[in-house]
Amino acid sequence: MASARDVLLLGLDFGSTTSSLLLASARLEAGGAGGRSALGTPVVRFQPDPVFTPYRAEVIDELALAEQIDAWLAPAGVGPEELFATGCLVTGLAASRSNAAAIAALVERRFGEGVIARADDPCLESWLAFLGSCEWLSRAEPARAVLNLDIGGGTTNPALGRGGAVLATGSCFVGARHFRFAPGSYRLAGLSAWGERLAGALEVDARPGEEMPEAARSRVLDAFISALEAMASGAQDFFATPPGSLLAQVPFTPGTLPADTVLAFSGGVGELVYRLAAGEAVPGTTHYGDLGIDLARRIVASPRLSRHLRSHVPEHRGRATVYGITLHATEVSGTSVHLPDAAWLPLRDLPVVARIGPGSTPAELAAAASLAARRPAGACLQLVDDAGLGRDALRHFAARLAAAFSALPSTQPVVLLCAGNHGKTLGSYASDWGRRGPRLIVIDELPDRRAHFCNLGRPRHGVVPVSFYGVG
Repeated sequence: MASARDVLLLGLDFGSTTSSLLLASARLEAGGAGGRSALGTPVVRFQPDPVFTPYRAEVIDELALAEQIDAWLAPAGVGPEELFATGCLVTGLAASRSNAAAIAALVERRFGEGVIARADDPCLESWLAFLGSCEWLSRAEPARAVLNLDIGGGTTNPALGRGGAVLATGSCFVGARHFRFAPGSYRLAGLSAWGERLAGALEVDARPGEEMPEAARSRVLDAFISALEAMASGAQDFFATPPGSLLAQVPFTPGTLPADTVLAFSGGVGELVYRLAAGEAVPGTTHYGDLGIDLARRIVASPRLSRHLRSHVPEHRGRATVYGITLHATEVSGTSVHLPDAAWLPLRDLPVVARIGPGSTPAELAAAASLAARRPAGACLQLVDDAGLGRDALRHFAARLAAAFSALPSTQPVVLLCAGNHGKTLGSYASDWGRRGPRLIVIDELPDRRAHFCNLGRPRHGVVPVSFYGVG
């Protein structure tokens, strides 16, 4: 019999300018009698206002951040032990701070297993922002490409998708906070490392403590708009120029975009863009101590960037990343997993070393096993084209897997992710019912996520939570 219960999902996003928290619940349907296990549509339960990311000098203030998490969670009345899955991102310029990894570790210690805590994965940010901002827009017009530009304080993260699936991602250093001002004025308080390089390349006057001239601000904004317009068309020419090459972080190379590609925005600047387009009031000059309001005004004034601001408005506008990591980063296994010992979990930061399938040759399977052997702490293989395998074909494929895995040590964790409902059967055949090979875990009934890493939590309510990051 299938069982159902509500579970809690928590997302945290520590960005260049602001930090956000989102708590949601979803109905966990644990499949029975061949039914698929799945998380139902999440419902937002608690969403406090974003706060400014706390800094101490040039690093994130860890103590203040821990206190802020406590202040958020106290009215929600939720403890870490009650959470089914937790996701955390340290993004934008915050990710470049010297203690960004320590912040991720702080969250992992606080919330335990199943956490995505990445300070160095801009394409994950792009992917999550698309899901949090544009998934429903994309699914509503499945034949049409949708490009989301997630613009924050330090980076712009583009993601192109169709039918709700992300096809291409990237990142560049276009953001509001590379030039910081005394709020309410253009007196320059400081520059990021990329702001300093860009000011030098553009030969603009940008001296901390002094007023930044309008002409200098205009040249910076011109460069930002040129980069955004280049991404909106899929062109690469701008990023070959001196200012463009400074702004590129992870190249966004989707090829020529269809003329009818929908353009959408998210992030803090994206929120301001939609407010301006709707005629809503926005704060005054440098209210946030950066160029965010100025950049939003320039986007609205650009014919190329503003073409869909009124016809295609994302559901969550500004805080797409925290929505993405809370509502879209976690999958659940089927109930037919092959897990001989629950103590083998959790497993974190498993590299997805190969994609294999029933058509893989013995040499290809041996090469995949060799890659897995390089990670004694655990590695992951994704199975493709396996959903329709019959029992005989499954047994023959498992025999080839067993041969490929035979040289791996018995202490080596190897995780197979598959779409079909045959985790227990495949794992039993491939491990000769646990008598040989590595510590083989087979997680079934998962969608095909093209990710570089995954985390597996402990079994809960009859299923295993699986989270992905490193989308490329």
